[in-house]
Amino acid sequence: MQALVTGATGYVGRELCRQLTASGRAFLPLSCSGGTLPCGRVSRAVDLRQGPIAGALLEGVDVVYHLAGIAHQQAPAQLHEEVNYRATLALAEAAERAGVRLFIYLSSVKAMGPAAGSEPRREDEVAVPSGPYGRSKWRAECALREHFAASAMAVVILRPALVYGPRPRGNLQWLLRAARIGLPAPPEGGTRSMIGVEDLAGLLLRLPQVVGEGVHTWIVTDGEAYTTRHVYQVLREALGRGRGRQLPSWCWRMLASALDLLQRQPGGSSYGKLFGAERYDNHALLRATGWQPRQTLASVAPAMVARPVAAT
Repeated sequence: MQALVTGATGYVGRELCRQLTASGRAFLPLSCSGGTLPCGRVSRAVDLRQGPIAGALLEGVDVVYHLAGIAHQQAPAQLHEEVNYRATLALAEAAERAGVRLFIYLSSVKAMGPAAGSEPRREDEVAVPSGPYGRSKWRAECALREHFAASAMAVVILRPALVYGPRPRGNLQWLLRAARIGLPAPPEGGTRSMIGVEDLAGLLLRLPQVVGEGVHTWIVTDGEAYTTRHVYQVLREALGRGRGRQLPSWCWRMLASALDLLQRQPGGSSYGKLFGAERYDNHALLRATGWQPRQTLASVAPAMVARPVAAT
């Protein structure tokens, strides 16, 4: 199997490329800047905003893993539209012309819009996405379902929940920083689904062996429900600091407001992400693929809190 990986130097891409290398599978890594993978291999520099990918890069490719995208909240809406939606459709069309057997698109649960309640959501329980990132992902999903429903090229749309792993990003990174400086625990409230980066990459490797024709859309989680307080306590324990005391809710509201200002987000964004309900149901994926997650936050926490080793 020859694979092509876009976004190869991103958080999920690096782990996927590591697993592809370990399994001995041939693949071509692409990234916007042509960065270097942990194994020392240099990715091919391809900016998807500049137009369709060169057909020669798709020759002999069986599977396309399309992981590249814009997730920055401060990025202009037009950039989300160009990269997450239009470039995705253009790449899928080029892959179909080249005879690619399977196109895998890494979308997001954000494409499903805000939750109406606290119960786990299935794939068809969607609302209008509230931001440019979610809207662009949703538009890409809709275009893939419409254009390739009768195609000989199978398409898989994956919606991973919040991804955890070594060197975490986003709110997980901020919670880890707070745990390092010894900030008291947050109050109870809010539950969310998550998925380990190693498990997500393992699923990506499995899909070519189990996916049939058609367009498939699946949610990806580890099956657990995590409160922010539980996440924080797990990180504290991995740091060897025990459970500690709890900080009142109003204090965390103030801290979240400061984080909104720092990240130039609308007021209430950080608090909503930390204490809102975002639960998703992964049973459709489990039934269709036979995949089973092996990681939990607790099992990965020691790697999350380990400081990266400086290059020598």
